[in-house]
Amino acid sequence: QTLLNDYRAGVQVLQVQIGKADPPQPVIEAFNDVNVAEQDAETLTNRATQFANEVVPQARGTASRLQQEAEAYRDQVVADANGEAARFDQIYEEYRKAPRVTRERMYLETMERVLERSDKLILDQNSGAVPYLPIDRVRTQQSDGGER
Repeated sequence: QTLLNDYRAGVQVLQVQIGKADPPQPVIEAFNDVNVAEQDAETLTNRATQFANEVVPQARGTASRLQQEAEAYRDQVVADANGEAARFDQIYEEYRKAPRVTRERMYLETMERVLERSDKLILDQNSGAVPYLPIDRVRTQQSDGGER
């Protein structure tokens, strides 16, 4: 009223009554839909963050473990190769000093490794013994997959 008096509008306000000011129903529904969508988006974001917080550390742990295993395997292979190379160098040095003896020793060592896993039959030509081959045992070994 004071403002109207200052302007000398000649209007006197007797009563102010505020009526119901609800927006139209489609606007209310759209507003509610927006609120629900925002809540759904926040829920999904929280779930995704929780999932990432679970999965990422597990993946990092797995990657770290695999890397450590690979490095250990690499170190083992390198150590084995270095050992084999050192053994070869040692044999070569012996071979340079005595080639014939080294060749014969290597042959005998190889034959020893091969023959220790096989059945043996030793015959003396002068003994007059007749060799006996157990055919039934050989067939059994062949059928069992134990061929020698």
